[in-house]
Amino acid sequence: MKYKSLGRTGVQVSQLCFGTMPFGGDADEAAAAEMFKAVRDLGVNFFDTADQYSKGKSEEILGKLMRGSRDDLIVATKVFNPAGPDINAKGSSRRHVSRALEACLKRLQTDRVEILYLHMRDALTPLDETLRALEDAVRAGKVLYPALSNHSAWETQAALGIQEANGWTRLQAVQPMYSLVKRQAEVEILPMATANGVSVFPYSPAGGGLLSGKYTDKSAQGRLATNKMYTVRYGEEWMHEVAEKFSAFCKKHGFHPMAAAVAWVAAHPAVTAPIIGARSVQQLQASLDSLKIDMAPALWNEIAALSRTPPPATDRLEEQKKA
Repeated sequence: MKYKSLGRTGVQVSQLCFGTMPFGGDADEAAAAEMFKAVRDLGVNFFDTADQYSKGKSEEILGKLMRGSRDDLIVATKVFNPAGPDINAKGSSRRHVSRALEACLKRLQTDRVEILYLHMRDALTPLDETLRALEDAVRAGKVLYPALSNHSAWETQAALGIQEANGWTRLQAVQPMYSLVKRQAEVEILPMATANGVSVFPYSPAGGGLLSGKYTDKSAQGRLATNKMYTVRYGEEWMHEVAEKFSAFCKKHGFHPMAAAVAWVAAHPAVTAPIIGARSVQQLQASLDSLKIDMAPALWNEIAALSRTPPPATDRLEEQKKA
């Protein structure tokens, strides 16, 4: 296992981040314990969760599993989504962020988290109000490093400007969606992060399982077939065409599609560590095998050519093609 710097903090995180979203849902406590041990034995020290995952059960299970090794781990969680029926039990107001964080810490059985993400952008709350909530948490010692998930490049850059103007602790990480079939992050998010020394921890590196090779069988069952959110997110025909080409490419080169999908995301220069997850140790192994793939630039470009390259931020396609 190799380790990389978390933003500008000097903290070292494993080159794979283990996402615990399945804990308490698709993965029961026994399966979660097996996966936790497997990644720890491999050297993973970075774990990602959220208060939303399995209605808090993911945090509870992770909290139990990291007893005795808490000080060796880097833990990230997220707040924003509804935590109860009350109208104010959601969003990124200072009120909700502070209350949601306290609940996260209780479930995780810890006094602090290294990273706290704002899970989504709250259209009702001004950004400076939300960032003050993060600063309050940092000053209280309950959060070490503020972070943003699912925010645009301009929102992230604006946040950095607000923090600098007020002398507040700066963002150290962003968590965008990024895969061979979801490449919008390449246009502005990844360059922005590199320019600011912000770590990037992409989620869904295998496109919600679309790139795993499983769905080349049209009758295959899984969340892409049963979960409306994923059906919409990965429902465009061209994405499935890319998945089929990618699967054939991997078969030709002797790669497991899941391993190659994770390795491809991890090899982007702006990416610190992709977030991987699974329902079982058996399913997890393919993602861990990504470490065995030497994703040289030529191979990365060959795989990238299977998909659509998003237009540049200026939309001047003719210049991109000339280059």
